[in-house]
Amino acid sequence: MTTASQDTPAPTRDLPLTGTAVPPRTPGRTRLGVMGGTFDPIHHGHLVAASEVAGEFDLDEVVFVPTGRPWQKAAGAVSPAEHRYLMTVIATASNPRFTVSRVDIERDGPTFTVDTLRDLKRQRPDADLFFITGADVMGEILTWKGAEELWQLAHFVGVTRPGHDLAAPVGSSGVNLLEVPAMAISSTDCRTRVAEHKPVWYLVPDGVVQYINKYGLYLGPGDAMTTDHVGARGVSAKAP
Repeated sequence: MTTASQDTPAPTRDLPLTGTAVPPRTPGRTRLGVMGGTFDPIHHGHLVAASEVAGEFDLDEVVFVPTGRPWQKAAGAVSPAEHRYLMTVIATASNPRFTVSRVDIERDGPTFTVDTLRDLKRQRPDADLFFITGADVMGEILTWKGAEELWQLAHFVGVTRPGHDLAAPVGSSGVNLLEVPAMAISSTDCRTRVAEHKPVWYLVPDGVVQYINKYGLYLGPGDAMTTDHVGARGVSAKAP
């Protein structure tokens, strides 16, 4: 297994895994994890989850796919796609098992998971796909566009925090749930901390902290960017 980067907390071991049997490896085919998400910003919970699923399911690669226009969020509710893409590149750069795809941000219109998986299937016909998502959205999958096709396109892995009791959606097949302690971190909390001038060190990779700082992401309209608005003290200046 690839050694995690210094920016990625060490993965845990012997995590609870529930659901259907882990699919056996098919000789001659790549096992490709697909980590979709807004990544606004990407944080250590995403990275640890991807690393744990890669180890548990013997994945050869995990491709992170930042959403272009999330269909369930209003326009303007997320940071520009290019910022989210670049933060994801920075966060994953030091792990040779991780890659980042622009497939969703370069597709016109709202982003739907079924389109993501169809495009990756076309790009990687030699790969078996394992879609990694938060287990809290597993119950909504049957309402997604093309839900009946999703189970044919990929095996689904829902990652959840310990003590969060969830089951695979009724009517689904090819689903596992995996507990990952670091999933207690959320992008929403990270954005809120930045807006409240609190530090996000050790919640997101160091390079992402610096990127947020450089471009003044997640600040309120009354805030002026300083050289360290997400720094150790989490202090930022107020515009006069």
